[in-house]
Amino acid sequence: MDKSSFSPPDSDHQPCPDGGPPSAVIVAPRQTTLAPLNAVDLFAGAGGFSAAASKVGIRVVAAVEMDKFACATYRGNLIGGSGDPDAAPRLYATDILALEPEALREAHFADGATCDLVLGGPPCQGFSVHRINDAGVGDPRNKLLLRYFKFVKCLQPRIFLMENVPGLLWPRHRDFLQDFLRESRHAGYRILGPDRLDARDYGVPQRRKRIFLLGIRGDVTFDAAAWPPPATHGDAKACAEDPSLNPWISAAAVFGLPAPEGDENDLHMNHSPELVRVFEATPLNGGSRRNSGRVLPCHDDHNGHSDVYGRIDPAAPGPTMTTACINPSKGRFVHPTEPHGITVRQAARFQTFPDTFVFKGGLMAAGAQIGNAVPVLLGEVLLRAVSRGLGVDPDA
Repeated sequence: MDKSSFSPPDSDHQPCPDGGPPSAVIVAPRQTTLAPLNAVDLFAGAGGFSAAASKVGIRVVAAVEMDKFACATYRGNLIGGSGDPDAAPRLYATDILALEPEALREAHFADGATCDLVLGGPPCQGFSVHRINDAGVGDPRNKLLLRYFKFVKCLQPRIFLMENVPGLLWPRHRDFLQDFLRESRHAGYRILGPDRLDARDYGVPQRRKRIFLLGIRGDVTFDAAAWPPPATHGDAKACAEDPSLNPWISAAAVFGLPAPEGDENDLHMNHSPELVRVFEATPLNGGSRRNSGRVLPCHDDHNGHSDVYGRIDPAAPGPTMTTACINPSKGRFVHPTEPHGITVRQAARFQTFPDTFVFKGGLMAAGAQIGNAVPVLLGEVLLRAVSRGLGVDPDA
């Protein structure tokens, strides 16, 4: 776990000014409860966070997502595939700007039911590290960060957990984050974080750094020692210093087994004969474009992005799965030994989705859903920590 170098106001266990709520309380171990937690998943996408919640005993009662292909994926796996239809989430397939928070509250929490947890990762492309100079500053998607909090303010969950890219912490996006933290304080929430976590430190076979903000309602007792969860994996140096750590999971875990028979996600991009020859000339198991002898006119004056058209190295954790993860022109997304990009199924495995989880919408839509998702295994680790912090046994 890596604390960001940017310390926003009223975060990281600092006291709240102006008579705000007390900082999160570290309490002695107490008896855990078996009561399940109720959650709402905003910007749910294909359902990475929701899938994780189902594995740790958290019931997602409602999810909001506007992308039609992501909605089809969510329905097929988390509603139609639910073992208990009565306990399946209700999916609001609409723009979150068009859905009033009060309507969701009345539909699910008007009878005295408690909203324990709000999850979500507002669209992060405006904050992405791939944007240069001041690109993204005026991106309207950035305002969805504050829309997320409007739902928090209305639903008044005991906890909210928000995920975003590290670029949110950059100075040029400071105003968005400060506004979010100010709203949190005024609504009576205390923030733990932002914490920058790397998925490979928690058993995900992929380098993936994201920030997480945990909001705790002022009247809620939370064992702050539970957050953020300690790393379970590390590189050779970290494992030598801490024998309790397991080695990082390499990309070999993704490619070790064939896709299930008849898997509709066992498909990859069709490449031109010229590009196939380039891939064939690229050294196996981690070779780069420059090793293939291919030089593009746009690279006359510089080397370009060195990972583009590169092969994945199976001996190390894989690259970050982006929304273009099935397109070798967008990063190191070529199969370690075959002359083509990775398949949708392989990309999903990097995100620790089970092989039974089927993505809808075709190749490009599936890749975008996968790249936008929270890795299921990382989500499990985070939600276990949240449950324990609230005194709920996630394994009961």
